[in-house]
Amino acid sequence: MNRRTYTTFGIVLFVTLSVALPAFAGPKFEFGDDQWLSIGAGARVHFFAQEDHAADGENWSKHFGLENMRLYVNGQIHKYLKIEFNTDCTDCLGDNSKGTMIVLDAIGKFEFNQYVNIWAGRQLVPSDRAELDGPYFQNTFDFNKTPFYPSDFGNFVAGRFGRDDGVNLWGAFFEDKRLTYVVGVFDGVDHTTSQRHRPNTSDNLLWAGRVSYNFWDVEQNPGYYTSSTYYGKGGDILTLSFAVQRHEDGAGTAEDQSDFTGYSTDLLMEKILPNNGVLTLEGEYKVFQTGLTTTALNDPNCFCLFDGDSWTATGLYLFPDKLGIGQLQPYVRYTANNPDFSTSRSEIEFGTNYIIDGHNAKIALFYQYGDIATKGRNWTPGVTGDDVGVIKLALQWQI
Repeated sequence: MNRRTYTTFGIVLFVTLSVALPAFAGPKFEFGDDQWLSIGAGARVHFFAQEDHAADGENWSKHFGLENMRLYVNGQIHKYLKIEFNTDCTDCLGDNSKGTMIVLDAIGKFEFNQYVNIWAGRQLVPSDRAELDGPYFQNTFDFNKTPFYPSDFGNFVAGRFGRDDGVNLWGAFFEDKRLTYVVGVFDGVDHTTSQRHRPNTSDNLLWAGRVSYNFWDVEQNPGYYTSSTYYGKGGDILTLSFAVQRHEDGAGTAEDQSDFTGYSTDLLMEKILPNNGVLTLEGEYKVFQTGLTTTALNDPNCFCLFDGDSWTATGLYLFPDKLGIGQLQPYVRYTANNPDFSTSRSEIEFGTNYIIDGHNAKIALFYQYGDIATKGRNWTPGVTGDDVGVIKLALQWQI
């Protein structure tokens, strides 16, 4: 980084550590035995500057943006029946006039015991930890930079934000719930008369599953959801997970269809040290197989998913003592994506979180360098992009 970059980074760090936020707690209303309703909200905002990204192609671009604005509703209406309804803002990063709210989750939950439970509706498809964290329960502000599963693509081509319409069966084995599982079936790629270019003309369903084993303390999360850090409040964590998705005719075009198979494994370790500091290590490895043909790859209408392997690793340390109203959590993360049909790309990220109230209130300041920002998630041949630097200051809150 040059002198100007260091100056900008220092100013942003000073602003970050000077901000104070209150702690939040969402309200819960009880109506009787086994009947209650809770409401909440969350938002994630940022300021970022990207090298050589201004209109003149030479200066740093600067941008304030709203990444997410979510409203949460959860409730129970019977001993065995719960509901979940969440919304999110789409197009929030673009023109303010285009921001609209969509149904993110709409789930009917039949929860019988620790072994067998059924969720039906629009919900998260079983996949890697990052997807099941969602953006609000990651250990870093920016979302995982490895390739997306099909259900992450916009406009519900095959879902959105990791969600799709379908059914999940989930539960846990052993008395302490040490082994957890979730399996589901979903719509997958939607081929309709108005979207004739999409694959899956036979209307095949997408199948997905995930299994996790907790070697140390057992993670405590609702349903099959996950988190990528507990800030030391979850005990000592060592969890290994494996996920798979399969969708016949789930990639390519209507004229040139191919099958999608995705595997991923992830590991989370969180250790409370003798000085009460918290060390967190997280890693993930993915392999996606699509069998896309040259014809499909060159078709602008192709649902061209990533084909190849990728990995990411993150290390964080939460200082035990408070600085002002929060704790510093410096970290480093590296990501490498190696597609078979496009150019490889990678990124190094380092910065610090300022933890005020866990996932409910935190600030992040970080620097990224690599070509993921310029090449993006376009996995077709011939993609080019320079290594650039990005500085971001971000805020997350939830009630």
